[in-house]
Amino acid sequence: MFDLIVIGWGKGGKTLANILANKGKKVAIIEKDPKMYGGTCPNVGCLPTKAMIHRSKILVEIGALGVERDYEFNNVIYQNALTEKKKLVNKVNSANYNLLNNNENIKVYKGEARFISNTEVLVNGDVLKAKNIVINTGSKTRIPEIEGINSDKVLTSDTALELEVLPERLGIIGGGFIGLEFASYFNNFGSEVTVFEGGNKFMPREDEDISECIYNLLTEQGINFNFSSKILEIKELANKLQLKYEKDGETKIEYFENILVSIGREPNTDGLGLENTDIKVSDRGEILVDEYLETIVSGIFAVGDVKGGEMFTAVSLDDSRIVLSKILNEKGRSLKEGRNVPKVLFIDPSYAQVGLNELKANELGIKYTVKKLPTTTIPKSLAIGETGGFTKVLINENDEIIGAFIINYEAHEMINLLALAIDQKIKYQVLRDLIYAHPIYTEGLNDVLK
Repeated sequence: MFDLIVIGWGKGGKTLANILANKGKKVAIIEKDPKMYGGTCPNVGCLPTKAMIHRSKILVEIGALGVERDYEFNNVIYQNALTEKKKLVNKVNSANYNLLNNNENIKVYKGEARFISNTEVLVNGDVLKAKNIVINTGSKTRIPEIEGINSDKVLTSDTALELEVLPERLGIIGGGFIGLEFASYFNNFGSEVTVFEGGNKFMPREDEDISECIYNLLTEQGINFNFSSKILEIKELANKLQLKYEKDGETKIEYFENILVSIGREPNTDGLGLENTDIKVSDRGEILVDEYLETIVSGIFAVGDVKGGEMFTAVSLDDSRIVLSKILNEKGRSLKEGRNVPKVLFIDPSYAQVGLNELKANELGIKYTVKKLPTTTIPKSLAIGETGGFTKVLINENDEIIGAFIINYEAHEMINLLALAIDQKIKYQVLRDLIYAHPIYTEGLNDVLK
C-alpha cells in the first residue's frame, strides 16, 4: 500500500512524487518509456527544441557576418546541433530518473500502468494500491486522416527532433505555436519551409497587429505560407514526398524531403484502463477534473496535458501545487481562482503574451487603454541589431495591467515581470517608474508605459 501512485513521469507528477517522498510518504511512480523520464518537455519538447532553435540562430548570425552558407555547410552545423541536443536530452533524462530512483521512499516501476478498478493499478503483473493516484501521462500529436500520413518521412514534433539529415525542403501541416517554432528553426538552418494552414487567417486567435507583425517577420525571413489548403494525399516517391492539396478549387502538388504534422495535441490515455473505473473523459479524450484537479473518483487526480486545457510545462507544475495542498489537506489554491499563464512562441524574434488580448477584452466588455511602442525605441535593440517587433500593454480603468504582448529578442524574459504585475494587480505606474538595469530590453517598459 502506497501513499501515492504517479502514472507518468511528467513535470507535475515527478514534482509531487519528490515532495511527498521527502515528507516520508511511500510513493510509486510508473513510466512505460525510459526515454520519457521527466516528461515531454526535457525529452521531446521544450528543452531540445530550444537547443536547436539556439544553434540555428547562431547559424543566422554567422551568415550575417558574411560567411557563405550552402547546403553542405548548413547540414554540418545542423548535425553538430543534433549531437549536442542528444547530449542534453540524455543528461536531463538521467537526472530526472536519478532524482526519484535514488529516493528511498520512491519505488520506480518501468512498465505500462493499467487501472483494473477505482482503487487498483496493474503494472508488470503487480497490483498496486494507494491512498491517492495521480495521472500524468501527457499528450500526443494529433494525426489527421490523410492518405500516406504514415510514411516514415512524415514527422511529428517528437520525431522531427531526431531527423538525422537537414531537409532541403520541409512542409509543415499546421500553423500553430509548435508548427511555427519548427518552421522558424528549420528555416534558420537553411531549409526551404512551407507552412500549410487549413484556415484563411494567420494566428486567428491573436490581435490583428500581433498576427500581422509575426507574419511579416517570418515571411521576410523566407518562410512560405499556404492558407485555405486542404491536404488530400501524401505519396512517397524515391527520395521525396509528394504532397497533393486543394486550394481555390484547384488540385496542386509540391515536393518535400520531409513533412511535419503539427495540427495540435490530444490527451494520452491509451491503455490506461479508464473503462475499468468511474473516471469520466470528455469527447476529446480529456480526463474531467474539478477545481482541485480531482476526478469523479475520490483520491484520483489528473495533472498536466492529460486533463486538456493549456498544455504547457508550467501549467503541469502549477497543477502539482494544487494537488499537493489537497492531498495534505492544507489550505491552497484551486482553479476557481484562475491563473495567468505566460506563453512564449520561440520564433525569431520571440513572441510572448500573458493575460487578456484586445479580442478577449472586447468580448468580455472590459474597458481598457492600449500602450504600445516599437522595439526600435529600446536602445539595446539598436546596439545588437535585433529591432523587430513591438511591446503592447493593456490597462484597465483601475490602472492595472490586464494583458501584455511582446515581440522582440528578449520577449520571453520580459513577459514574466508583466505576469507578476497582472497576478498581484500592480498599478502600471510602478513598472513605468521602476529603475531597470541598462541596457536591457525590459527597460523599454519605462517608455511604453508613459
